Amino acid sequence: MRVLVIGPSWIGDMVMAQSLFRCLHSQHSELAIDVLALDWTRDLLARMPEVNQAISMPVGHGELALGKRLQLARLLRRQDYQQAIVLPNSFKSALIPFFAKIPVRTGWRGEARSWLLNDCRILDERVYPLMVQRFAALGFPANSVLPEPLPVPLLEVSADVSALLEKFTLDTRRPVVVFCPGAEFGVAKQWPEEHFAKVADVLISEGKQIWLMGSNKDAQTTTRIIENINPEQQKYCRSLAGLTSIGEAIDLMSLADIVLSNDSGLMHIAAALNKPLIVLYGSTSPKFTPPLTDKVKILSLNLACSPCFKRECPLGHLDCLRKLLPATVIEAMNLLESELQGRKPTESGN
Repeated sequence: MRVLVIGPSWIGDMVMAQSLFRCLHSQHSELAIDVLALDWTRDLLARMPEVNQAISMPVGHGELALGKRLQLARLLRRQDYQQAIVLPNSFKSALIPFFAKIPVRTGWRGEARSWLLNDCRILDERVYPLMVQRFAALGFPANSVLPEPLPVPLLEVSADVSALLEKFTLDTRRPVVVFCPGAEFGVAKQWPEEHFAKVADVLISEGKQIWLMGSNKDAQTTTRIIENINPEQQKYCRSLAGLTSIGEAIDLMSLADIVLSNDSGLMHIAAALNKPLIVLYGSTSPKFTPPLTDKVKILSLNLACSPCFKRECPLGHLDCLRKLLPATVIEAMNLLESELQGRKPTESGN
């Protein structure tokens, strides 16, 4: 049996889609799952053992390009897919499975696309309040009760990362703390750079080192964080923003003792690597797309004006993050590490 999944365009959403892939495989162990998505997702999908292959989406996010969609649909028609599962809720995302004449086309109702999907579901947000549940539900018959616990994303890492450490002149002689200070959605999700720097100062003084991760859009942010660190300690803080591929970021993050992150795609990657995780929420809420791990402390001030879900603070002060102080983050890190240390004897059976 072959299934085509039309994948999402955001890193975090694609990570959460692995729960769907795991659910599909739990029902059909021989199922071949192909994922149609933008090229940047290839490294990420390669870390998901449930995925048979990634197929390049030739059309950019938000672009219609009917000719390109028709051309790809003709090629996909030869692959004998029994079902297509459309994860994005847009009209455009349902066109290729329709043009490819895939017999069963499953997705949630939205953007007047009911005629493109012959297994068009009506979402009850009370039954499936989380995005990961909405993805996973499309892998089961309509109105199904989802398995408990729901399979969470689990990314694979390379067995040998020594070449990667050499490539970026890194080592693990000091415990590694990864900071993810960016957020693709907008600055209203970004904890202030000076707060990150103050946390880095404390951690470095305790004998740790900091790796700053993100895309090339985050490089200025990571540079400013380093500039705000005590000059004598800056040598223990490295910016990798824009230097790594997604696959390299996954492998390097797997070496972290703990991760400090905004609500971002890298936050979901850290959770899928089962890393201890501190997440900072301001303009958004963990009630829809939380990190899918139990090794986490979620920090939010829950101000009256948040969550606003805006790209920039509509009130101009960003108090939801500025007033979330570095001391609170350090305290949460220490508490999480203490809790995880306390779990070890039970987990080992001693």
